[in-house]
Amino acid sequence: MGAMTDSPNGGVSRRSFLASTGAVGALALAGCTEGPSNGGSDDGSGSSGDSGSSQLSGEINITGSSTVYPVATAVANQFQKKHSGVDISVSSTGSGGGFSNHFCVGNSDFNNASRPISEEEKQLCSDNDIEYHEINIATDALTVIVNKENDWVDCMTPDQLKQIWRADGASKWSDVDSEWPDEPISRFGAADTSGTFDYFKESILGEEANHTSNYEATEQDNLILQGVQQDQYGIGYFGFAYYVDNKSAVKALGIDNGNGCVKPSLETAKAGDYKPLSRPLFTYPQKSALAEEHVAEFARYYVEQSANSSLIADEIGYVPKTEESMQEELDALNEVIDEVQ
Repeated sequence: MGAMTDSPNGGVSRRSFLASTGAVGALALAGCTEGPSNGGSDDGSGSSGDSGSSQLSGEINITGSSTVYPVATAVANQFQKKHSGVDISVSSTGSGGGFSNHFCVGNSDFNNASRPISEEEKQLCSDNDIEYHEINIATDALTVIVNKENDWVDCMTPDQLKQIWRADGASKWSDVDSEWPDEPISRFGAADTSGTFDYFKESILGEEANHTSNYEATEQDNLILQGVQQDQYGIGYFGFAYYVDNKSAVKALGIDNGNGCVKPSLETAKAGDYKPLSRPLFTYPQKSALAEEHVAEFARYYVEQSANSSLIADEIGYVPKTEESMQEELDALNEVIDEVQ
């Protein structure tokens, strides 16, 4: 496991989360604010206090998005501090890989996703009698990065990005703009099992164009970062949180969607100005798993922490839920829990 790196506010940086691929119990999370457990049960087993911590026990298996992985890992660590009898594993499989290989075939309790579940995945879940509940936990600003030595572009239009990332598109930077270098474009991006891939394809390429296969595809954000960092003519994309943790290594491009250049940030994503690359992030619990008290309590805690700005914004780098929107998600979750318990 990689060395743990402290973030400026005393917690653990996203780089540290991504260095781990095993059980989350091995990771320590310091300095995160613990939110109130508005949805805790009244029998002492809720997440709101330590008195019932020994009463909750069992296993929880979480798969899915690498973008949502640090949120799930942080929340799981905090929950396990309260409930040591609950063993939680979090795997970064990609949104699609999680749905297809784990969640919709009954092998995980939650699947994180950086885009909504697809129609094909819905059908796969249905075929296997898997019912689920959708929870929106945060907002991300998908970020396009280039090498720090790139001095010819600071902002791109969606059409220019489309020229670079579509199949049979531009092969050299000068193909996009004649004043740009007559040098091959080196591309680094998400694998096609990733929700980041799906969202980028839908937002930039649309239905009429395919994503190029001429790029280095990976589920590991650090490999995208390294590829662009080491190649002057490189370009890549990943979640905003990973850029925040590596601002000195690469340059983030602004997006001109017709109203001038807008840089990715928590503020522009929250305001809806960073278009079309701001996106919602989700987790999907299985309804049958929510019938178990330890899973239901973890789901409630997960939702409550989505409004924890210290964790979601300061620690990880996403836009948190408002207290009002969090409460709406919690109320909807509690209805499902009441239905299955």
